[in-house]
Amino acid sequence: MMEPVIIVDKVSKRYRKYHAPRNLRTWLRDKISGHEESDVLWALRNVSCQILPGKMVGLLGRNGAGKSTLLRLIGGVGRPDSGGIKTKGTIRALLDLGSGMHPDLTGKENTFLMGVVGGLTRNQVRQRLEAIVDFAGLKDFIDSPVRTYSSGMQLRLAFAIAVHTEPQILLVDEVLAVGDLAFQHKCLDAIRKIKAQGCAILLVTHDVRAVKDLCDEAIWLRGGEAVAFGPTESIVGQYVGEMSAETLRLTEISKDRSATMVSEKLQMGVNRFGSREMEIRGVRLLNRRGCEITEVESGESITIEITYYAPKLIASPIFSAGICVDESQMIIDINTDSKESALPNLEGHGKLSLKIERLDLRAQRYQVSVGVYHAEWSHAYDYHTQAYSLDVHTGVQQAGLLHVPHHWTLAAEEKQCR
Repeated sequence: MMEPVIIVDKVSKRYRKYHAPRNLRTWLRDKISGHEESDVLWALRNVSCQILPGKMVGLLGRNGAGKSTLLRLIGGVGRPDSGGIKTKGTIRALLDLGSGMHPDLTGKENTFLMGVVGGLTRNQVRQRLEAIVDFAGLKDFIDSPVRTYSSGMQLRLAFAIAVHTEPQILLVDEVLAVGDLAFQHKCLDAIRKIKAQGCAILLVTHDVRAVKDLCDEAIWLRGGEAVAFGPTESIVGQYVGEMSAETLRLTEISKDRSATMVSEKLQMGVNRFGSREMEIRGVRLLNRRGCEITEVESGESITIEITYYAPKLIASPIFSAGICVDESQMIIDINTDSKESALPNLEGHGKLSLKIERLDLRAQRYQVSVGVYHAEWSHAYDYHTQAYSLDVHTGVQQAGLLHVPHHWTLAAEEKQCR
């Protein structure tokens, strides 16, 4: 019987939440008087689980549920206030984009640095350097300082190093949503490969489809407590059921709200649901010239333009856009729930645009969904599901989902010298 490589035993973690800005003077005053104006915030409370080698576990829950806190404690960043965590084997963590990299060092120098920190010798890093650079697709930039890299380039390098250091435990916190579509598929293939080699993987994500497709088990956290831990299908079903029930409840309430008005086009032509506390008033698909389209050539750029209206101030809403073949086959799913694309508080009328630089899909008709959600994903304000059609054309026939940039090279057979 296999022994677990991660044991989380009744772990609790708390933080103090202060009511007023603090400086040295107020801190000393409060310490002397013993009257600190603060509340205790329990990020985790009495959480337990065990994870076996070769298993992938998804951590589900709203923002603030404790997912990232649990991941960091397992990775050794901080200590629990009570309970204990035991890990067995080397740990690689992708918790923050580019974490562990020195901005003034080159990509190659950072590869050696992170590889050695990850448990490899310099000679082992040297042997794997070509494979790491090739995986990351950074051959032309590997000798440039990391500070000159885009966020996507940093992600590719960090992930490539992580999967080539052969960890026994891999911790991943949402970063896979940053790369382009082709790189995301490459990451997923790499994850499946190291999982098959016995690596235990913890994945924090809001994407329940990714959890269903990749994970053997799931942990559902709510308010710092583990609501459920078990087989993926069961846990995801419970989690989605609660979210859907909350959205449905608010949708029913919104039907009686006379202040909520939408255009005739949206009332008649869109499969939509949500509380309507914030509304999507219009959606346009645009080509690279800014013209509205319903079809596009594979490999071209496309912009999804969303017109919204918030009758009152909405705190940091999350917008999403997805492209799918049908309900069971989501191809692209992008949202603003990240440090790089987080939105401010919004009120009134406005527009938000998502530009996809290359739409490398096979020839087929696709459906576009757009939505806007509460800042903690607790419910949908307005979600238009598979509401807008997009035909993608290519000049070739193929069976795969992607139509990636490529070319064929025919080399003539060399004549042998006599």
